[in-house]
Amino acid sequence: MMKDSQEIIKDLVSQYSKIIKNLDIEKKKDRLKSLEAESTDPKLWDDHEKAREIMQELGDLKNEIEEIESLGEEISLVSEISKEEKGDLKEEIGKLKKRIETLRLNSLLSGEYDRKDAIVSIHAGQGGTEAMDWASILYRMYLRYCESRNWKTKLIEVSEGDEAGIKKVTFVVVGSYAYGYLKGEAGTHRLVRQSPFNADKLRHTSFALVGVLPKLDDVDLPNVEIGDEDLDWQFFRASSKGGQNVQKVSTAVRLTHKPTGIVVTAQTERYQEQNRKIALELLRGKLWVFEEEKQKNKVAGIKGDYRPASWGNQIRSYVLHPYKMVKDLRTKVETSNAESVLDGNLDEFIEAELGL
Repeated sequence: MMKDSQEIIKDLVSQYSKIIKNLDIEKKKDRLKSLEAESTDPKLWDDHEKAREIMQELGDLKNEIEEIESLGEEISLVSEISKEEKGDLKEEIGKLKKRIETLRLNSLLSGEYDRKDAIVSIHAGQGGTEAMDWASILYRMYLRYCESRNWKTKLIEVSEGDEAGIKKVTFVVVGSYAYGYLKGEAGTHRLVRQSPFNADKLRHTSFALVGVLPKLDDVDLPNVEIGDEDLDWQFFRASSKGGQNVQKVSTAVRLTHKPTGIVVTAQTERYQEQNRKIALELLRGKLWVFEEEKQKNKVAGIKGDYRPASWGNQIRSYVLHPYKMVKDLRTKVETSNAESVLDGNLDEFIEAELGL
């Protein structure tokens, strides 16, 4: 048994070494020094939102570096103990395996903005109340998933359904690597079930579109200029719940980027200026996607507009009748425990997508 433990630990040491190379810890330490310098700037808190983001990244990065280094030390310690054949290391090895797997997943998130917060939107497809109800179920699923990862969420915009559910919802997910983990959720999600809105309980298929963007600042998009002359601002009274001030004053914002025709809205904050700031954040994310896809199309020789997370780009099917199954059409991962998935247990699907 001790020999088996030594072989397992040797494998863990090998995995750890490979992951460390991919993570480029020296680059992370350089970024940490830069953030620590920024955090001492007396003018930092002149912009509270910017300061919050800097302090959040600084804390996340410091924790990540500490975890990487402490994990390496513990692997070395357990390796030495195993060579001396002292005690049963089964429990310690189990804990190390879990920590290495988390580190491995983080190493797969090497995209430029993977560690950023995410902006998630859900649009109900055609099908009236059925589709709107499905959109609300997805919204609840993602909120539960975020809770399981101790991420915070903040509602930006919601358009309630006429009878039930939601037509559209947009929210921000605040957490380390939120965009990296959630970006693969973008696409069309299909639900098959017995209709709860039909007396005959007929089988019904509903669709909802999920979009995921990174939450970006001006400094994140040095090659994308957003001039005042390119922006068309419109203000209106919010239709969502938000108290008397939101209802009686034109606090909601609709922003159109004239060169691209991209339109974004924000309406959940009590003050117009806050919604203006959120609208610009949404626009930056959409412009980044727009430029990224334009460049991909140029390289591939593709003409025409590209629409990310477009209808028809079905990524996952959720079947509740006549049998129960959730299946990802890209990774082929599937489970019969559909209720668990809709309760936010998405790790198996998200991790499989990251490993592609």
